[in-house]
Amino acid sequence: MGNSIIAACKNGDSSFEDLDSYFPVRPECRADVPNTRFRPRAGRTLSERRWKAAFSQEGYLDIAGVLRRIQRGGIHPSIKGAVWEFLLGCFDPNSTFEERNELKQQRREQYAAWKSECQKLVPVIGSGKFTTNAIVTDDGQPIELANTTSNGQDTNNGMPVDNGVYEKKVVQWKLNLSQIGLDVVRTDRSLVFYENQTNQAKLWDVLAVYAWIDKDIGYVQGMTDICSPIIILLENEADAFWCFERAMRRLRENFKSSANSIGVQSQLRALAQIVKIVDPKLHRHLEELDGGEYLFALRMLMVLFRRELSFVDALYLWEVMWAMEYNPNLYSLYDKTLEQLPDKLNDTQLKQYGKFERRIVRTGATKQHDALAVFLVASVLETKKKQLMKEAKGLDDVVQILSEITGNLDAKKALNEALKVHKKYMSKASFYVPCSLLFPTPSQHTHPKG
Repeated sequence: MGNSIIAACKNGDSSFEDLDSYFPVRPECRADVPNTRFRPRAGRTLSERRWKAAFSQEGYLDIAGVLRRIQRGGIHPSIKGAVWEFLLGCFDPNSTFEERNELKQQRREQYAAWKSECQKLVPVIGSGKFTTNAIVTDDGQPIELANTTSNGQDTNNGMPVDNGVYEKKVVQWKLNLSQIGLDVVRTDRSLVFYENQTNQAKLWDVLAVYAWIDKDIGYVQGMTDICSPIIILLENEADAFWCFERAMRRLRENFKSSANSIGVQSQLRALAQIVKIVDPKLHRHLEELDGGEYLFALRMLMVLFRRELSFVDALYLWEVMWAMEYNPNLYSLYDKTLEQLPDKLNDTQLKQYGKFERRIVRTGATKQHDALAVFLVASVLETKKKQLMKEAKGLDDVVQILSEITGNLDAKKALNEALKVHKKYMSKASFYVPCSLLFPTPSQHTHPKG
C-alpha cells in the first residue's frame, strides 16, 4: 500500500475520516470530479482491526466472515490492497503466512525476470521515466531521438532480428508502449498521486510488462483504468502487477478483439438476452432505435463503471462486486491445482462463496455464467426505463440519458438492484444459457504461472 495511505491509517478503526486523506484530489480538479457517496461505516465496513482478527495464528483466513463484512459496507481504504489480493485470487485463504510469503517472493522474482527482458529491448523501462513517443516504425525500424517524458534518453536499443526485420510480436509490443504512455498521462490525472512522474512510470512499467507476457492481447485502451487503482493501493510494483494480472483474468475476454468482433461483445449479447427476458417492452424499444446490440453499454462493461463513478465509489463497487462473485476455488483454478469438487456443498462451504456466486451454485447453474457487471448494467437500464421509453427517439438520446448517471449513480443501490434483476431473470428464463464467462478456466488461454 502506498506510503500516503499508510500514513493516513495509523488510527485503525477510528480512522473513518475524510477519504481525501487517502486519495487526495488536486485542488484545481475538485469541481470536475463526481462526488463520492461511499463512507466507511463502523460496524459495517471491513476495518483494519476486523481484517487482522480474521486470520488464525498460522495465517488461515476466515474468508466467509470477510465476505459478509465487505458485502455490507465495503473495505476501509487502509487495507484495500491487501484484501483485493484475496478477492482477486492472488492468494488462497486456506494458506499460511509462511506459504504466502514464499509465493510472494517467487512472484516478485518472476516479475523481475520479465521486467529485465523488457529492459533489454527498451531501457527506459524501470528507469522511473516513461515515453509517450513512438520508438519504432510500423515495420519495426527504430525511430531515432525517441525520448522519455523528461529528457532525451533513447528508449530503444535497436535490437534487430533477422537482419533488421523485427519479430512481429515484439514490434507490436513496442508499438503499444507509446499508447500506454499516452493513456497513463490521461488516467486519474485529477489525483495528487499521479502528479509524481515516478508513480506514472510505475503504472507504465506494469502495463508494459503485462503487454509483454500476454502477447495474444498485449495492451488495449481501458486497461489503465483497471490497473491505476491497484498501483495506488499496492506499494510494491511486483505485487501490483500480479494483482492486476489476476484482475485481467476476469476481464481479459472484454479486451480481446478481432477484425470481426469486439471483445466485450459476448457480454453485450448477454445483456441483450437479459433485458429481453426481464423487460421485453424495453428491449423492443431499444431494438426499434437500432440499439439491439447494446453498444451504448460498452464503456460501462469494459472498465466497470470507472467513468460513471468517483474514484472512491468505483473502488467500492469493484470490491463489493468481487466479494459477491467470490468463489473459494478461484486461486486453485488459476494455479491449476483444483481437484474434483464435491457434488454437494454444505452450509459451511457455501458461506465461503459470495452471495451472487452462492445463488448460482444453489441453482445448479454451470460455472460459465454471466458476470454480475452485466446485471448491473441491466439494472441501470431498468432504473432509466421510463425516461428511455418516453424520451429516446434515437441512439443519441439513449447515450445522452445514460450519461446522466455519471456522478449520480449510487453504487450500493445499483448492486442491490442488479441482484434483483438476476433473481427475476433466473425465475423467468425457462433455461439458462451462458453468454459470457465469469471465471474462465485456465485451459482456455495461456497465463503466466504464479
